Amino acid sequence: MQISPSLLSNPAMKVATVLAVGALALTACTNASETGPSGAASASGSAAASFDPSTVQKDDALAAMLPEAIKAKGTLTVGSDTSYAPAEFLGTDGQTPVGYDVDIAKAIGAALGLKVQVQTAEFTGILPALGPKYDLGVSSFTINPERLAAVNMVSYYQAGTGWAVQKGNPKKISLDDLCGKSIGVQTGTIQEDPDLSDRNKKCTAEGKQPINIVTLKTQTDITTRLVNGSIDAMAADSPIIGYALTQTNGQLEKLGEVYDSAPQGIAVAKSDTALADVVQKTMTKLMEDGSYKKILEGWGVTDGAITKSEVNPAVAS
Repeated sequence: MQISPSLLSNPAMKVATVLAVGALALTACTNASETGPSGAASASGSAAASFDPSTVQKDDALAAMLPEAIKAKGTLTVGSDTSYAPAEFLGTDGQTPVGYDVDIAKAIGAALGLKVQVQTAEFTGILPALGPKYDLGVSSFTINPERLAAVNMVSYYQAGTGWAVQKGNPKKISLDDLCGKSIGVQTGTIQEDPDLSDRNKKCTAEGKQPINIVTLKTQTDITTRLVNGSIDAMAADSPIIGYALTQTNGQLEKLGEVYDSAPQGIAVAKSDTALADVVQKTMTKLMEDGSYKKILEGWGVTDGAITKSEVNPAVAS
């Protein structure tokens, strides 16, 4: 889940974890046959795209509603931080974006008769580049007031915050008292701020040791550090935590329950209300024809399915 103060410095709740090979950065450039430093399986490439966008028929009525500039170029350019499996990450070749977010973007393109180009981007750089560089931002962005003030958001999924520790919780980590512990989170996520920042303020106010908040640009690096024991726990979007548990050969386990569930959205430039409207109508079509459900089932993430897509839905502050 991701959030952002000025939208530039603290963008959204993000959900995705990929365990990189060796010292790979969170670009998830790994191979399915490779293993991480502790023998942990690489999440990148451990699953393949399970949805064929060619099964989605073009909807001429929706395509006719597209802004002329999009029609003219015939391509939807999508910005995505491909280090957040199973939502968005790089496949076995270390170059091809895959994941349920990627499949959803491709399904939208197919329904509109457009090609889809998903470009790997740094998470905090996606929203500011909407319009000039990207038509859409599809990267597990949690919808919150800060983002809604800066961009249009089309709801398509729901996720909460989850936690993971090493198997057996050898350091006896408790969510009730993280003071003095080393906690890993991806930069720009809501897990970094406000979640951990608020917990840290409480620690200092009570005269306890502050939390050592380890923020890294890619979720992959966070997961790798937890497996290696250099941090005590990590927090991320719930689908990301769930996927990390399945991809690390039993070296990690869930800590506590998922909380603060909130909708995630496809981001569109604030000035491009026409495109946001088309994307919402297209998501509705995908929900009605079963494509949306098929995509989520393929990645095992149906728990976050929603039944209604909206443009800029009301959310708690």
